[in-house]
Amino acid sequence: MAANRRPPKPKIKPARKHDEFLPEDTWNRLSKNIREIHMHNASSLSFEENYRYAYNMVMYKSGSMLYNGVRDLVAENVDRLAEEDIIPSFPKGTSNDPVQQGQENELLLKALRRVWDDHTGNMSKLRDLLKYMDRVYTKANNVPEIWDAGLDIFLKHIIRPPIQDHILSAIVTLIQIERDGYVISRSAVKECVDVFLQLHSGQQENETVYKRDVEPAVLLASEKFYKAEAERLLATCDAPEFLRRVEVRFQAEKSRTDHYLHSQTGTPLRKILEEHLLIDNLSTVVEMPNSGLDPMIDLDRIEDLNRLYRLFDMVLPGLPTLRRALKASVLRRGKEINQASACTESGETAEAEAEAETGKANGKAKGRAGGPPQTLILALKWVQDVLDLKDKFDKLRKEAFLSNREIESALHEAFEDFINLNDKAPEYISLFIDENLKKGLKGKTDVEVDIVLDKTITVFRYLIEKDAFERYYKNHLAKRLLYGRSVSDDAERGMLAKLKIECGYQFTQKLEGMFQDMKISSDTMQAYRKHLENTTTPAIEISVTVMTSTFWPMTHSGATCVLPEILTKACKSFEQFYLSRHSGRRLKWQPSLGNADVRVQFKARKHDLNVSTFGLVILLLFENLSENDFLTYEEIQSATSIPSPELKRHLQSLACAKYKILKKHPPGRDVQSSDSFSFNNAFTCAMQKIKVSTVSANVETIEERKETRERIDEERHYQIEACLVRVMKDRKHMTHNDLVFEVTRQLASRFQPNPQGIKKCIENLIDREYLERCDDRKSYNYLA
Repeated sequence: MAANRRPPKPKIKPARKHDEFLPEDTWNRLSKNIREIHMHNASSLSFEENYRYAYNMVMYKSGSMLYNGVRDLVAENVDRLAEEDIIPSFPKGTSNDPVQQGQENELLLKALRRVWDDHTGNMSKLRDLLKYMDRVYTKANNVPEIWDAGLDIFLKHIIRPPIQDHILSAIVTLIQIERDGYVISRSAVKECVDVFLQLHSGQQENETVYKRDVEPAVLLASEKFYKAEAERLLATCDAPEFLRRVEVRFQAEKSRTDHYLHSQTGTPLRKILEEHLLIDNLSTVVEMPNSGLDPMIDLDRIEDLNRLYRLFDMVLPGLPTLRRALKASVLRRGKEINQASACTESGETAEAEAEAETGKANGKAKGRAGGPPQTLILALKWVQDVLDLKDKFDKLRKEAFLSNREIESALHEAFEDFINLNDKAPEYISLFIDENLKKGLKGKTDVEVDIVLDKTITVFRYLIEKDAFERYYKNHLAKRLLYGRSVSDDAERGMLAKLKIECGYQFTQKLEGMFQDMKISSDTMQAYRKHLENTTTPAIEISVTVMTSTFWPMTHSGATCVLPEILTKACKSFEQFYLSRHSGRRLKWQPSLGNADVRVQFKARKHDLNVSTFGLVILLLFENLSENDFLTYEEIQSATSIPSPELKRHLQSLACAKYKILKKHPPGRDVQSSDSFSFNNAFTCAMQKIKVSTVSANVETIEERKETRERIDEERHYQIEACLVRVMKDRKHMTHNDLVFEVTRQLASRFQPNPQGIKKCIENLIDREYLERCDDRKSYNYLA
């Protein structure tokens, strides 16, 4: 049996001896291979071998030789690339053709990009080979890693005169060629710009060569170009075309920075455009004759106005300039509306006065006892023109100016200014509302009615003298209610509701009281008719409206009249009934505000006439006269005691208007004190019922307007005093300026008090010992 045998032990080989390291020899082999890399022959080389060469040089303390040697080789290669590729691509500069110039400059930029791509490709390979050197040697010796060193070499050997000058010139030239409308290779510029963005100048932290060199050159050329461009556009374009060209320039420059210039250039480039194309020319564009802001508004060029707004909104002084121009435009148009109204009315007034002096009145003088009839037409036209202007600018504000609040404020100020320049604005607005509430809303839907009322409130909102409007509105409302002329109670109450929202409860308190009186009067008449069923019924049927004197305008109190006995009995009957129900009250009849239905027998037939109460009193004088009997003007006035202006108006309505119930002798359009009248028995008309309209005084005469102004001033005086006492009673002590400011603020919703008027009222209150002046002569104490 064989015995087990152990395997023999392996022999231990001695350690292999390394060859002696020779730095120069290693570097020679490595440098040769680096040159092969620069010549694009890296595929034939061994990465491990070259990595070991570099590793050994660092390990054996030859890192300095390696680092500096590589830098020199890289610089040598970059210089070779510049000489072979970039410098031969310099533009010749012999052609004036933009297309050829563009091609030459594109070739230069592409050459730079090729050199960059070659250089960075080589540096990427060297970075991989020299990783150990970057990790050990560069950090220990505080020198840049080989990649950063390569970028620095590229910067110093390529981005230098004259190459740098030609490159910057090429970029600026290509931008200029594109601005002139030609097509360029944006990619060539973009690739070149990317090179400059990756190179850092070293002068400031993180400052790129693009920021140091390219951007200033582009901005300098841009400023020069846009200065000239602004002058050229102003000389050759109208305002809309100028704005279109400017907008295109802004869009083009944004596209330019987005596609091939860096975004950081966008802001300073935009500022250049804003300064030279917009800021320097804002007023010039707005005021361009035949094409500026006003012509664009006249022609409703919404798109052009919107472009103007958008461009002006880009710059700080843009909106204030547009705001001032729009305000001036509205003011000018508003003053033209005021001027047209004033000229027409003054011309007609002068004509009417001349006719009155010569006694040759014509149709235009008809009814001048109540004021020129055209004044109502002027009022309606004035308000409608203002509303049309408001609608026009509201549309522009919404569609062109995008509902900008500053623009809205400017338009509001302009409308307020020119509306209040017309001292007849309160009367005109009230007349416009009166006309609409009488017949202008007939046949309209509730929505349409609300639109009309909203428009009238729009104009009313601009009024400063709202107390003057209140007086006119109260007179017109009283006539509508008493004569039953309102198109609907809903519309009337809707208008009151809008006025209350605008001015508060106190403004409409008396107006609402008038409506309440009408309702109470209706209930009273129902009770009166039931009362008559148990008593002796008067010969005529009457309908009475009992008006509270504090609510209603009592401007007609002076127009008295001697009523016939038949009317007097009816009035007495109602008085007895009313006073039996209410103690401590007093009734005062207002015949000038009433009307009557009377059946009149003419030769041909009977007609039912609707006339004023004064008209009825006049007609009853002719009841028992024969066809050939006459009554003189003096006899009629003596029998009725109707004031002369009222009597002439009513005689003119009965004898000179459309329905000639009476005959005037001699015939004519005007009533004179020497005239006489007879009953027109031969009157004929196809209608059974006839309304004989009185020559009305819808508008004020000069004297009446003066009287109204005096009453308004008197009321304002009392309101200022009441406000002064109210404020001082609350504060006890105030300086003069603070007191004037507070009183002005509180009264602003009704009118704009004059500081001198406030001072005068303060003096009156001091004299009446409500206030006392302090020793400093600048403040007051409350006494009462």
